Amino acid sequence: MNTADDLIALVRTYNPRTNEALLRDAFAFGEEMHEGQFRHSGEAYFTHPIAVAQILADMQMDDATIITALLHDTIEDTPASFKMVHDRFSREIAELVDGVTKLTNLQLTSRESKEAENFRKLFMATSKDLRVTLVKLADRLHNMRTIKSMKPEKQAQKAHETMDIYAPLAGRMGMQWMREELEDLAFRVLNPEARNSIIRRFITLQREAGDVVARITADMRVELEKAGIQAEVMGRAKKPYSIWRKMQEKDMGFSRLSDIYGFRIITATEADCYRVLGAIHQRWRAVPGRFKDYISQPKTNGYRSIHTTVSGRDGKRVEVQIRTREMHEVAETGVAAHWSYRNGERVENRFAVDPVHWISKLTERLDEDGDHDDFLEAVKLEMFTDQVFCFTPKGDVIKLPRGATPIDFAFAIHTRIGMACVGAKVDGIRVPLWTRLKNGQSVEIITAEGQKPQATWVDIATTGRAKTAIRRSLREADRERFIRLGRELVRVAFENVGKKLTEKALRTAAKALALEGVDDMLASLGSADISARDIVRAIYPDLAQTTGDEIEANRAVVGLAVDQSHRRARCCQPVPGERIVGIIYRGQGVVVHAIDCAALADFEDQPDRWIDLRWQDGQHRAVNTVTFDISITNDAGVLGRICTLIGEQKANISDLKFIDRKPDYYRLLVDIDLSDAEHLHRVMTAVEADSNVSGVSRHRDPGQSGSHHAG
Repeated sequence: MNTADDLIALVRTYNPRTNEALLRDAFAFGEEMHEGQFRHSGEAYFTHPIAVAQILADMQMDDATIITALLHDTIEDTPASFKMVHDRFSREIAELVDGVTKLTNLQLTSRESKEAENFRKLFMATSKDLRVTLVKLADRLHNMRTIKSMKPEKQAQKAHETMDIYAPLAGRMGMQWMREELEDLAFRVLNPEARNSIIRRFITLQREAGDVVARITADMRVELEKAGIQAEVMGRAKKPYSIWRKMQEKDMGFSRLSDIYGFRIITATEADCYRVLGAIHQRWRAVPGRFKDYISQPKTNGYRSIHTTVSGRDGKRVEVQIRTREMHEVAETGVAAHWSYRNGERVENRFAVDPVHWISKLTERLDEDGDHDDFLEAVKLEMFTDQVFCFTPKGDVIKLPRGATPIDFAFAIHTRIGMACVGAKVDGIRVPLWTRLKNGQSVEIITAEGQKPQATWVDIATTGRAKTAIRRSLREADRERFIRLGRELVRVAFENVGKKLTEKALRTAAKALALEGVDDMLASLGSADISARDIVRAIYPDLAQTTGDEIEANRAVVGLAVDQSHRRARCCQPVPGERIVGIIYRGQGVVVHAIDCAALADFEDQPDRWIDLRWQDGQHRAVNTVTFDISITNDAGVLGRICTLIGEQKANISDLKFIDRKPDYYRLLVDIDLSDAEHLHRVMTAVEADSNVSGVSRHRDPGQSGSHHAG
């Protein structure tokens, strides 16, 4: 397909009322914008948008989606702008093209807050129109079909991304055919030997046993004719990747794998589906545990079908899917059914489910929680996992991701049940909360008044809903502790500038910092979101200012090129006054290490990455964070006194974490902002001199060599 006429002819086969002039104009505009651009294969670049449009036309999509496919790379890769597309076509098409551009630019594997926020915004947008995602999936499918022209390392990257993200997304949206093809295309890149081996086994099997699919299909048709049921029977060998996955899951070789063939029986009515099931089970022995009725219990994407596995000829197992024609259309097209046309009219299918529903459930939670990393995790968990179905004691069905635990089950029922959970019974037997639930199990949640989520639950839970609720509860529990710590820190900070701490002063500072109240401000201070210096500065700016002779952090190091930035290594936390060396990190500028840092051993064979550095002479600002490992006796008031000692040395505590609690002592890591090595020595000496301190040392972690402090 190379011309506008070819594409229009294809669209007209299912939508005679298509806007031919608009399609032709989009074709011409896209061809003009991509003029002079070429693919890795050497073909004109516009052949790619045409192919994407053809994939969507084969899915019988509406005109707006076809036009978006033709223009999907114009805003990103050509002189075209959002306004140009908007003015020439429509706001609807411009927003669709812009949505595909944003999705293309999104790094779905990143966990940085900025990317999480972008992902959140994208889902907020695509929840209004999932055609953006359909175009992107078609784009990825064509790119995978033509991936051989890319460099090997690029092929591997795209294949991994396809296997991890796009193939599961296609399956989640109900387009199983696309999921299977994407998986197999990625499998061809990632493990060509395994794929070729499976294909060779199939050829050998067919040579030895003949066409098994044709024989079993004929047998099934005979049984259905005996029962007086009119139905269409189709059979096929499963895709190589599907077989490989089964071999890995069951840890067995191809010769021992039985269910490598799949059959579909399409009926006229729902009642006929169950009559077919009876006829199949009368003729062949059903395999226990392999029956699923998705007609009475549909999947969230609208999928309906009866699945059963039976022992066929020669003891070979075959999987049979039974459904009506309407159910089959939804099974083939998934959410795309909402935009499908037939004879110029939108197709009405009573089994199609609103594709916005599963995304809107996620976006609703954004009003409850502002943690975008949590949201990103929740979205990925909801999108990219298979499901299990479990039952409440009353028989209600709860749908959960595969690998879910009783904690997920409890929160799926109601947040209140999850919060009060103390145990669970599965099929009447008490089980640990980390137990992985299986299909068909009955789960009873045991609750207790006054119970609150434990910190370990975050790792046990699988669903985004449960993790978000648990983290919110833990933050609320931490809030009181942070408020108490914040009050102590601010008291010391006020004493250091010779001012008395009053509630009025705190209220004034909270208002000046645009925080909701004193408790919010103290909690932010205790959790290191703000510093005590910020609070003092809000009321007494003159007292909190540093002298003009102090060296700013961004010019603290000598020996860097003009365009080079620097950061202090977290592993050794060097401070002015100590000998230092710089290591160039790709994408991170220069990371400054202490000359005796153990992490430097990793770079001994990379001399081109080393830079000779020294600290700027003069008075440095107290912004260099150093972690102290302090052990104190478990007595009342000791922690407060240690905070006071540190504050008296004109040092600020930016974070504090308990790492060991015993009946007689506490061990904690304290992050303290210091100016230089002399300041470090003064603080350490003052803390060590306290009679309730049993030990104090500088905490260094070679495992943090890739991390760094800003500054």
